[in-house]
Amino acid sequence: MADLSPSSPAHAYTVLLEGNSRFVRGERLHPNQDADRRAKSAPGQRPFAVLFGCSDSRLAAEIIFDRGLGDLFVVRTAGHVAGAEVLGSIEYGVTVLGAPLVVVLGHDSCGAVTAASDAERGGVAPPGYIGDVVERVMPSVLAGRSQGLTEVDDFVDEHIRRTVAALVGRSVLLADEVSAGRCAVVGLSYRLAEGTVTCVAQRGLTA
Repeated sequence: MADLSPSSPAHAYTVLLEGNSRFVRGERLHPNQDADRRAKSAPGQRPFAVLFGCSDSRLAAEIIFDRGLGDLFVVRTAGHVAGAEVLGSIEYGVTVLGAPLVVVLGHDSCGAVTAASDAERGGVAPPGYIGDVVERVMPSVLAGRSQGLTEVDDFVDEHIRRTVAALVGRSVLLADEVSAGRCAVVGLSYRLAEGTVTCVAQRGLTA
C-alpha cells in the first residue's frame, strides 16, 4: 500500500484514489483506525489532504477514501458552499497543518443544487437560512444554464468546477501554495450508487 503520509500533491491524490478504488471493490483496508494510531496521533495532526465536501450523510470522506485518524482534515457544508469560515479552515489545513492537497467533493443528486435549480425555474427560494445556501449555489446553476445544461448532475459538476476556481481565486494563501507547487486543488464528483469519483477540475496537480 502507498505511503500513509504522502507529502506531495500528486502522491496524496494517488493515495486517495487508491483508497476509493478499494472502497468500490469492497476491499477496504481500514488503515490508521486502531488504538495504536489513536495514541500516535493524539499529540498532533498532520493530515495529507483537506477534504471540503457536501454535508450529505452519504459522503463520509474517511469511508469512501478508506482512510483513518489524522489522515484527512474535513470541512463540510450543504452544497459545499464556501464562506469565510470555510476558507479559513482550508487555509489552516494547508498552511498550518501542511496538507499538500485540497479536494472539493460534490456528488450526484445533490439536494442543494437541486433546490437551486428548482428556485431558478420557479423564482421562489426556500425559507430561512436554507435560502442562503441556495443563493450561494445559484451562480453555478445560472452558469450551467448559460452553457445549455439542463440536468442537475451537470449543474453539480459545474458547481464543483466553480468552487475549485473560487477557492484559489479568493484565498491568497491557497493561491500562493498552489503557485509554489506545494499544494493542489482537485474537484471530484462522487456517484452515490457506484461509490466512484471522477475528476472534473484541478489546479496545480502535476505528475
